[in-house]
Order: sequence, then C-alpha cells, then structure tokens
Amino acid sequence: MVFIFGFRVYSQWLATVAYVCENCGQHAAHSVTKRVRRFTLFFLPLFPVSTRYEDQCSFCGRVLRIPRERAESAMRQPVWGR
Repeated sequence: MVFIFGFRVYSQWLATVAYVCENCGQHAAHSVTKRVRRFTLFFLPLFPVSTRYEDQCSFCGRVLRIPRERAESAMRQPVWGR
C-alpha cells in the first residue's frame, strides 16, 4: 500500500501597516501575513502543524517573524480611505 503524504504552507494576508523599518530606516508599508503549515494526505490538508506570523517591508523586502499579539493588533488598526 502506498501513502502519499507531505506538508503544504498556506499564506493569508492579514493587514498592511506603515511605520519606519528597523532594517532600512525608511517609512514604508509593511504586509502582515499568517503562514500555516499543514500535514497533507493524498494532497488533502488534514491538520495544522505550525502557525507563524510574518511582517515584510515593502521597501527593502526584509521579513521578520512577529508574535501573534502584534499581528492581531495590526489587524485592529484603522484603514484610511474606506
């Protein structure tokens, strides 16, 4: 019997915030994303193995892992222009 199993990463955009980047020093937009790694069996996602939150600078491209609380606070910030 052959089992086809593996892992797949799913990304979900959460928010965009603007502040001064610690890496490049530019005031730029930062994209906050949630990345969930799931165990798959026969290409069907079954259960999450790990979850992490990332912040990416739109100016220099630096990606930083952030805690869940910081990602959730970014989602609660008001969005201008709506």
